[in-house]
Amino acid sequence: MNNKKFFNLYHHGLIRVAVCSPEVRVADPDFNVGETVKLAKEAAKNNAVFALFPELGLSAYSNEDLFHQEALLKGVSESLQFFLDTTKALHLIMVVGAPLQVDSLLFNCGVVVYHGKILGIAVKSYLPNYREFYEIRQFNPAETAITKAIDICGQTDIPFGADLIFEVKNIKHFKFFIEICEDVWVPIPPSGFAGLAGATVVANLSASNIIVGKSEYRHNLVSNQSARCISAYLYTASGLGESTTDLAWDGHAMVYENGNLLAESERFPQVSQSIYAEIDLDRLAQDRMRMNSFGQNARTHQEAIKRFRRIPLSVNIPDRRLLPVREYPRYPYIPSDPTKRDLRCYEIYNIQSNALAKRLKSTALKNVVIGVSGGLDSTHALIVAAHTMDLLKLPRSNIKAYTMPGFATSEKTYRNATKLMQSLDVEANEIDIKPSCLQMFQDIGHPYAAGDEIYDVTFENVQAGERTSHLFRIANLRNALVLGTGDLSELALGWCTYGVGDHMSHYNVNASLPKTLIQHVIRWVAGTNQLGVEVSDLLFDIVETEISPELIPGTDRNQPSQKTESVIGPYELQDFNNFYTTRFGYLPSKIAFLAYCAWRDKKTGQWPDVPERKRNQYTIGEIKHWLRVYLYRFFKTTQYKRSCIPNGPKIGSGGSLSPRGDYRAPSDSEATVWLKNVEKIPENDDSSS
Repeated sequence: MNNKKFFNLYHHGLIRVAVCSPEVRVADPDFNVGETVKLAKEAAKNNAVFALFPELGLSAYSNEDLFHQEALLKGVSESLQFFLDTTKALHLIMVVGAPLQVDSLLFNCGVVVYHGKILGIAVKSYLPNYREFYEIRQFNPAETAITKAIDICGQTDIPFGADLIFEVKNIKHFKFFIEICEDVWVPIPPSGFAGLAGATVVANLSASNIIVGKSEYRHNLVSNQSARCISAYLYTASGLGESTTDLAWDGHAMVYENGNLLAESERFPQVSQSIYAEIDLDRLAQDRMRMNSFGQNARTHQEAIKRFRRIPLSVNIPDRRLLPVREYPRYPYIPSDPTKRDLRCYEIYNIQSNALAKRLKSTALKNVVIGVSGGLDSTHALIVAAHTMDLLKLPRSNIKAYTMPGFATSEKTYRNATKLMQSLDVEANEIDIKPSCLQMFQDIGHPYAAGDEIYDVTFENVQAGERTSHLFRIANLRNALVLGTGDLSELALGWCTYGVGDHMSHYNVNASLPKTLIQHVIRWVAGTNQLGVEVSDLLFDIVETEISPELIPGTDRNQPSQKTESVIGPYELQDFNNFYTTRFGYLPSKIAFLAYCAWRDKKTGQWPDVPERKRNQYTIGEIKHWLRVYLYRFFKTTQYKRSCIPNGPKIGSGGSLSPRGDYRAPSDSEATVWLKNVEKIPENDDSSS
């Protein structure tokens, strides 16, 4: 893949769509088609591949009995021909609304156009005839159509009906279906069956007048339908220029993807307007593949699905550098909205605490043993344990906390560990592991026992093993449960000592939390003073401490000498890689592209409370390097550690590597196909290519 292709969103399972709301004049097709063409040309200029326009947009919706006037219908036919002629050169699929007379019946239609050719005509299935709506007075539902193909605008044998799925052959997973306004308001919308039949994109031409509260209901309706269908859902309503004899209009347009809002228009616009969004087709396909009940539901309705007709087409894709306007957050495990972030942290804190409480009740244990290093993970596990004791109305002294300094423990982490235990009123203990480590070195014949300063993996793991061995034997002695501290990021990268260290415990509350999320939950606990001001001050200091295993001594005893991220990569970047690998199964090249979009500058996707000095950016070369490290460790060398991890609660949809839950894999697989794909990633960003 050359640089031009790599830095083009269309080569990574994304498509750009436009949802348009042009100004209209009632019963003035010439004016309406002019505004429609303007927005179509704008969409093509902005490199969209698909553009949607409102219901009956060429005539305007609010014509009422004027729809039965031959002059209006003739004007619409002429405006449609003008539209075909003037948009012939645009590399853009367009769907425009028009009233069409077929076999002496009038239908409310969505006309699908590409390069001046009508590919098919969708027909409205459900016509509202209640409250302010009287559509059955003018139109006929799709089921009354006599013919399945029509001739119009000099073109013949055009597919006609409510059973058309358009399949774009040269864009993988791009299959779209058209429904019109009321179709999505019924209990079983046509798009439900179309989604089961393979449509990944649903486009709804709507008129939809506005009344108080209707906007919120539209959001709920479209969001839920996109989630149920695991699809993208494009929606546009009529706006400026529709008749206000008895109704009002707000020109509401929106794009949802599997329940998530991607884009929304300004309501009550005073000019024609369009919104743009990039739809991630790979994400939709991956979610459908994983959610096997989707396929089961398709089998249940296979007779309805078989009735759909397939219309193939190919489109021209922009052949140049084209990055998405869609923001991919740097921290995908963490909501960008502050209110949602706070709610997420509250839920995490209580999921962990309630899970631990249940485990203590079920084992009839009232005591917890935990090793406290003064680092991130053990701090989080300790405050969860404190909250659990509060929930169970047990004294926090039931938490038997041990700090176990070794050969490389820094003054800062030792001090923070000691202060944290004291400020939380847990039972604070200290065991110096150096004597037992020296005995182990002597027993196994390690050179360090003879005075040689050899800091190899054995030197490191002996310390991890001694700590874990002490904790388990203390648990036996004190009738307690060993609380694990290792996190999801470490499990993904295999950054834990097998059988000892962070790998093993009786119960691990952090197993489903990535490092970046743990940092933020600790910030939330501190910022909301969940455990008091004194504890909060300590927590803020701990979050700012360099992440380190503290197993190899350095020259400065005040700070950790080892830097974990210099070996396995920045956790913020590796958490990004892990999310898109395990949650969606994306190609490494796509993950790198998304990472580049998120991390190429300092302006996007940041937490508001991350200090300026920690706001990073990464080049495509750095992203490629650390992604290769992640993939090799994740797929080649470390699955055996994940195959036997202790119990722990699942926290989020992208947050479990438990062999009893989300992720099951062989311990002896190869990483070849992933590493081969990495080679498609460029080493540098040549913006001129």
